[in-house]
Amino acid sequence: MKKKGEKLEVRSEKGGQDESFSVQNSQFLIPRLRFPEFREAEGWEEQKLGDLVEIRSGNSPSRYQLEPTGAHPFVKVEDMNSCVKYQTAAREYSNESDGLIPRQSLIFPKRGAAIELNKVRLSARELLMDTNMMALTPIGDCRSEFLFYYISHVGLSQIADSSTIPQINNKHIIPLELGFPSTAEQQKIAECLSSIDEAIAAQARKLDALKTHKKGLMQQLFPREGETQPRLRFPEFQNAGEWHLKRLSSEIDLISGLHLSPEQYGAAGEVPYFTGPSDFTNEIQRATKWTKRSSNISKPGDTLITVKGSGVGEVWYSTLQAVALGRQLMAVRVKGGSSRFVFQFLLTKKTRFEDLGSGNLIPGLSRSDILEIEAHFPPPAEQQRIADCLTTLDNLITAETQKLEALKTHKRGLMQQLFPSPEEVKA
Repeated sequence: MKKKGEKLEVRSEKGGQDESFSVQNSQFLIPRLRFPEFREAEGWEEQKLGDLVEIRSGNSPSRYQLEPTGAHPFVKVEDMNSCVKYQTAAREYSNESDGLIPRQSLIFPKRGAAIELNKVRLSARELLMDTNMMALTPIGDCRSEFLFYYISHVGLSQIADSSTIPQINNKHIIPLELGFPSTAEQQKIAECLSSIDEAIAAQARKLDALKTHKKGLMQQLFPREGETQPRLRFPEFQNAGEWHLKRLSSEIDLISGLHLSPEQYGAAGEVPYFTGPSDFTNEIQRATKWTKRSSNISKPGDTLITVKGSGVGEVWYSTLQAVALGRQLMAVRVKGGSSRFVFQFLLTKKTRFEDLGSGNLIPGLSRSDILEIEAHFPPPAEQQRIADCLTTLDNLITAETQKLEALKTHKRGLMQQLFPSPEEVKA
């Protein structure tokens, strides 16, 4: 994409041969990627956003009689977390109509960090908004879905005040210049990106279904509180009798982590250095912190568990040859039986770990919180059978997660080609 006022190189095909020509125009932008039917069309005309939308602000909740149900959703910033493109959810409603935001309006927070300001949604129905929100209702030849994707790409945080709490108001919206194509090209771009969103949503549903299936299966494959055997057993173990009550300390060793000062680790070293869940990976090339080999090293097949700070109770099955553990982590090493079974068992204790950790001034788990867990365990052969089943599901979930991320990456790359960059918009 060339900026306005710069020379634009445009290529077209005529008679089977490529033909290049240049244009110099300060009022038009030409995207890097255009659909075939628009490649010979003129560039996108730069227009002020204030001429293409009606700007509205929300109202204080005190103006309305709010109820759990009603004709119109009353949307607050926190309600936007439960929606992705179309705003459909709200925790409060009103039957009043003063200040209604029309359908297909763009709604977004007025103030907050970048992650908040860049939450843009389309109103799926008429709704009411809190005073901390704004709405843009397209008029004329401006198409709602096209503007939604365009604004989502630009990021409203790019034009906000750079104050302690960044905010957006009319003075930022009205003069913002964006390049706009014909309504037909707007519609084509919106349809393309909408189809990708549908694919992303379908993949997300598939992934959620797999995770739900695994959660339900684990509830059947491990004994419930007060029971001595699971409700679902594989055919070869249906007559194998009850599981045996054991303390976890009889099944595992627990390796504590060690705090390192900043000068003791860096971008290179002998082994990766993990300090919390954000470091968890089995792809060694993704490790960002490295240090010298020491005694607090995990081995392949260990389960790493977060025992201090944020993420207490998070567990990770490591296949790396060696990992140096920070003091926020411990490694669970199985003495006998299946290490993957113990990993899956610890996953069932995640809520318990979180509850134990939250009871401290600084969230954390002690060694005894882990070692003194009592539970029923099957013989090694049944442990392995359960572990194999759940690991297969984990691998499938990982593969489907990668597909979802690939779709999101494809969409981001496509938007970079279909729209000007935020820097060009500000220029």
